[in-house]
Amino acid sequence: QVQLVESGGGLVQPGGSLRLSCAASGSIFSIYAMGWYRQAPGKQRELVATITSGGSINYGDSLKGRFTISRDGAKNTVYLQMNTLKPEDTAVYYCNAVVRTVVSGVVESWGQGTQVTVSS
Repeated sequence: QVQLVESGGGLVQPGGSLRLSCAASGSIFSIYAMGWYRQAPGKQRELVATITSGGSINYGDSLKGRFTISRDGAKNTVYLQMNTLKPEDTAVYYCNAVVRTVVSGVVESWGQGTQVTVSS
């Protein structure tokens, strides 16, 4: 019903930057919130950042200041600008959306994930 397509991951050196994008499509009536989570090998999935349709933003611990989330409501797209990347930022980054669909009410959807590797 709702598809999330992520892009922008890859390999970057420590101190570098990456910008992730996630576009939502499908049977969307409105989007309540979109965001990013990440999961490193052997660790639990954790919050990176979320943004609501009203613009309220929540960041995971210690990420605010290096990471910036933004959205384009007209494109149903959320972005994550990641600066001053560290090796410990290496993880699979997952896009998440809470959406009111046309037919099935409110659903939560996840993207397939995009790998971010920070290494020299």
